[in-house]
Amino acid sequence: MNTMKTVVLMVALTVLLVFIGGAVAGRQGMIITFGLAMAMNLVSYWFSDKIVLKMYKAQEVTEADGGVLYAVTRDLAMKANMPMPKVYVIPSDAPNAFATGRNPSHAAVAATQGILRLLTREELTGVMAHEMSHVRNRDILIGTVAAAIAGAISMLAHFAFFFGGRRDDRGNPMVALAMMIVAPMAAGLIQMAISRSREYQADATGARLCGNPLWLASALKKLHLGAQRVPMDASPATAHMFIVNPLRGGGMTSWFSTHPPMEERVARLESMVYGQAIR
Repeated sequence: MNTMKTVVLMVALTVLLVFIGGAVAGRQGMIITFGLAMAMNLVSYWFSDKIVLKMYKAQEVTEADGGVLYAVTRDLAMKANMPMPKVYVIPSDAPNAFATGRNPSHAAVAATQGILRLLTREELTGVMAHEMSHVRNRDILIGTVAAAIAGAISMLAHFAFFFGGRRDDRGNPMVALAMMIVAPMAAGLIQMAISRSREYQADATGARLCGNPLWLASALKKLHLGAQRVPMDASPATAHMFIVNPLRGGGMTSWFSTHPPMEERVARLESMVYGQAIR
């Protein structure tokens, strides 16, 4: 269901690009704009691991000094038949974790010092299974493509603002308004909906990988409270990468959130065990 939802949302985003591109700059302009947006996002995608790890001062650990974090990740990689990702620790008291890298062979997982102090080994296993599921499901690639399309739509909207739309649309103020305001907003909403659907999918895949959905459910409950008590000094541009929203006020459950409502995430995990959520 989550995969189908992602496909539908990606199609909707593409249709929006085609419609806006044709109205603002024609087919050729749309292709050029999309190419520019894709090029910028591919650079970010190719070097995403180095960029974000350096941003958060993450330090790589090995089997000798990685302790339970390295051991848990190694066991999950073997169970999933995946290449062993690089393992990093972030010097932050805020409890959180993320995965990055362009493919399973160039992946990295990172956890904060705060999450290592907060969670049990079983809960940490659930969290790292979630993060490795992002790598296994190619969510970083999906997010890059979605960002490229949304970025192209925003570029076209700026083009319409400064230069106007196509000649046959310039006399219609409603078309111009849609180009400049409605289209970028719709693209952003679709992009965030894709992010939420991939979080649900990583929860489900991670729960199966670790072997017990309740481990991840318990971890998410702790992390939700922990992130509210100790918000992370994180960039909004990378907030979607973390297992829980690291920003202050990240508990927002609107369409404008990159993360699904925590109550719903926990309920879905519990339903994998009990058939229905515990209330």
